[in-house]
Amino acid sequence: MSAKVIYPQAMPHYRVLSARIGLLVGLLIVFSGVWIAPLMAQPNITEICPSGGIQPRPTEFTPGGIILTAFDSAALWVYDIDRNTRYPLPDTRPCSAGCRLAPDARWLLYVDPNTTFYGKMRPDGTERTPLFGDASDVQWWSADTFLVWTPDHLAYLQQEGADPATREFLPVGNVLSVQPGGRWGVILENRDGNFWRVLANMEDATSTPSTLAPDAPFFNAEAWSSNGQWLAYVGRGAFNETTQINGAELFLTAPGSAIPQQLTYFSVIYGAVRIGGYYPASVYWSPDNTKIAFWVTPLTGSDPAANTGNATLHLVDVTTGQVSRYCGFTTSEHTPNPARIVWSPDSSHVAFAGNVAGDEKGHLLLALNITTGIITELSDGIFPAPAIPDVVAWGLKPG
Repeated sequence: MSAKVIYPQAMPHYRVLSARIGLLVGLLIVFSGVWIAPLMAQPNITEICPSGGIQPRPTEFTPGGIILTAFDSAALWVYDIDRNTRYPLPDTRPCSAGCRLAPDARWLLYVDPNTTFYGKMRPDGTERTPLFGDASDVQWWSADTFLVWTPDHLAYLQQEGADPATREFLPVGNVLSVQPGGRWGVILENRDGNFWRVLANMEDATSTPSTLAPDAPFFNAEAWSSNGQWLAYVGRGAFNETTQINGAELFLTAPGSAIPQQLTYFSVIYGAVRIGGYYPASVYWSPDNTKIAFWVTPLTGSDPAANTGNATLHLVDVTTGQVSRYCGFTTSEHTPNPARIVWSPDSSHVAFAGNVAGDEKGHLLLALNITTGIITELSDGIFPAPAIPDVVAWGLKPG
């Protein structure tokens, strides 16, 4: 394995200042109209580039567990890592991001195709339990409480097993996402004909919302940490004269804080880029809430859907600010959305579907070790269901 650090060739004035005097905890800078607190002393990216290409699966692969994906259009499939076997789950359908793994990785929310009820089951398909009928989406709000969205965009909290009369409706008028375990939400506001994402306390109309970023296709990804303490979101960086576009950067904020932190400086190092895809949920927190994985696609022009290069997997450690780029795999299959990323329960690996040119295997189930950068082929033949080849979840076996 080889690793190197990429430093910017030129930095705006505030970055030169930051590099000279180190980490300035109290310094505030104005960036794209939003107050930002710099997180790192100098923007840099560590490239992790193991030799040898994608590796075949060894006899034993760790960490173990169960990866859920689809190998045909009929059902959700289990890939048992420890046994290196795969099988379809009866009475399921491919669900991509519609199936949600519990924070402890031991349960999965899914839709029964026969009843259209939301239910939960173990990652291996056992212990199925129906939960909600009239719902458009169900999410884990906490370990024992669900956030249920209705078809008419109402939302309520319901503790598992409690009387339905105890459900608590939330004021979610223009809310895009709700804080896990809390009462903050990302809200869409119309400001003079332009839509902005803001972070607001849904239950306190007197509180001042925190402005996040303009809302635009391919520049609106956001994700809560599973503990609800942090919100990662995509905003715009510096204007690039070549591409005539403000590229994407990743930011971090906490409920109640008016000062976001900028996590990446791609505009300085790469030029204009896109983070994720058209689907807003395209940045992915590790289960331990210390790292965020995402795809970075360079932009070669003003159209973020057409003027693109190949996407590469990146990771940022929110505890140190370190950004890593993994060179073992790149892909041109990123529009409208790149492959979904799922984390191993121990936060040591990520898995995704990847198509390696010229190998005639189709889309592979790949697992990347975030420390070494080694990518292992676990299985082949992932099927484009329901839309593109995707990995659904990486869970633990019952017990």
